[in-house]
Amino acid sequence: MKKFSANHEFSLDKIGVIYNTKSPDSHSTVEKIEKALADKNLNYVVTTSDNMDNSVTLAIVAGGDGTLLRAARYYARFATPVFGINLGRLGFLAQVSPDNIEEAIQKITDKDVYCDERIMLSANPGRLTALNDIVIKNENFSRTARLFISINGEPVCNYLADGLIISTPTGSTAYNISAGGPILVPRLNAVIIVPICAHSLNARPLVIPSNEKIEITSADNTKKLKVSADGQNTYAVPENTVISIKKHKNRAILMHLGNQSFYSVLKQKLNWGINNNK
Repeated sequence: MKKFSANHEFSLDKIGVIYNTKSPDSHSTVEKIEKALADKNLNYVVTTSDNMDNSVTLAIVAGGDGTLLRAARYYARFATPVFGINLGRLGFLAQVSPDNIEEAIQKITDKDVYCDERIMLSANPGRLTALNDIVIKNENFSRTARLFISINGEPVCNYLADGLIISTPTGSTAYNISAGGPILVPRLNAVIIVPICAHSLNARPLVIPSNEKIEITSADNTKKLKVSADGQNTYAVPENTVISIKKHKNRAILMHLGNQSFYSVLKQKLNWGINNNK
């Protein structure tokens, strides 16, 4: 696993400490981060996840994966690395616990870290951006949806399902995996299309190159759809509108400690590949 590369030579000139006010123990965790940064004589600014500073050169985010997703999308436009301190439950993206803050700050100072470029998705109408996934459902969530998919202008398939998940490799361990989709290594340039509770035995997930353009339309009995990005931003799609999804022009940059790998996180967080019968 590579450490930070030439195109990700990050600076410690101004570190942003971003926290979610609704996360448990957020204030005490921020105090720990501040002390660790002050002990290193590093310049920093503290903001909430609702009021992030775009001038920072590195963002340290205290919160759950949702907070980190919001920060990663925001800082992607500035190519600013984002590092997560987990205050949530699973913490698949924000992997470091508050107990390891001093160690993490030391490794960041020593640059014993690596930065992953993660592809994102954009969806129109709505101008939505997602690091994990774009989800399309009937506006009436209790009803199924008939959704037609074209890729690069070519009709591919139609699904009668509760909805569709269009996932990045980063999001493959989120909603996608719960719906039966495959796990992808984050560095892959690919996109996953997964039906949610499809009403057909031949409806299977589809993995395609990330530079393909996906277009989705609905049948007459499913006129009103809703599109959500990362489960945080939702857009009500006007009737008879084509939903267009493609790779976003920007990439999120997630910073991890040098001793962590994607496979070790899979084992730690999801018990992946572990036989619990032994």
